[in-house]
Amino acid sequence: MELKVTKRMNDGIPVIDLVGRLVFGDETKVLRLQVKEIIEQKQPNIVLNLSDLAYVDSGGIGTLVGLYTSARAAGGDLKLACPNSRVQHVLEITRLMTILSVHESEEQAIVDLRKKTAAVN
Repeated sequence: MELKVTKRMNDGIPVIDLVGRLVFGDETKVLRLQVKEIIEQKQPNIVLNLSDLAYVDSGGIGTLVGLYTSARAAGGDLKLACPNSRVQHVLEITRLMTILSVHESEEQAIVDLRKKTAAVN
């Protein structure tokens, strides 16, 4: 199953919904291009909604880390929201749960982004 990437706004924050499998190859390339486009539009605070992400491999994990680094370098942040148990397990065993700031809901991720934005301003 290929990765479907869709962008929408939630309370002024770009949210990218991921559906399918985040694996090394074209899937990760599509996601990287989408995030790059958002950052170039001066919106470096992004939420990735993982609720419909069925699988992530090491290439997908590497992509998530790279996107986080890109958002931070642009003065923003990247939050992960709604991982299913399988994806959460991968994030736990790679010890990325706290580094990548994973939230149970999209709303929690947006609140966390707002706190960081308010602290900077």
